Amino acid sequence: MEKPRIVSAGEWQQARDELLKAEKEATRAQDALAARRRRLPMVRFAGEYAFDTPTGTKTLLDLFEGRDQLVVYQFMDNGPDHYCPGCTGFTNNVPVAALAWPAELGVTWVTVSNMPLAQIEAYKARMGWTLPFVSSHGTSFADDCGAGRGFMLSVFLRDGEDVYRTYNTTSRGVDRLLFANNLLDLTPYGRQQDWEDSPPGWPQHPTYG
Repeated sequence: MEKPRIVSAGEWQQARDELLKAEKEATRAQDALAARRRRLPMVRFAGEYAFDTPTGTKTLLDLFEGRDQLVVYQFMDNGPDHYCPGCTGFTNNVPVAALAWPAELGVTWVTVSNMPLAQIEAYKARMGWTLPFVSSHGTSFADDCGAGRGFMLSVFLRDGEDVYRTYNTTSRGVDRLLFANNLLDLTPYGRQQDWEDSPPGWPQHPTYG
């Protein structure tokens, strides 16, 4: 198997410095994209959905758990005997502890699938997952989101009892999601830190305060 070239310490440092410059440029570009994302308009998402959950039937508004922002990951339904390896790998990398900080900032996370709840619960037990997971089986939620039989990440904002969609992504846009800062970057209010370029009136606080 081939390996990287062997160079002197000086050559390595020069190459590393050049890459670091590019990395910082990419970070600034991502910050600019996040600022644009916080300025996206929103669209009314009116739908009467009955989600099956381990604690009973819930509406979309219920899934917010009293918070103002909701992030939904839609786990593919490939039938009773096959589970999407991509969705499984992604869900394996959702650290449940990392959801606490977004929750403190008013962001609720839930994984939704068209799989029946019993199938979801069995797979959760098999995989050792404890994150929130509900079933949209029998509803048009996946189709209304545009996910169909695929996977998608959607962000919602509520104003009282009115629910609006502010963002969605799929494919590698989901693959790049890491918790919890990148999760917050997808939400309308962002990380809520004072260094962010956010619209006037957006909630913000000192980064380390």
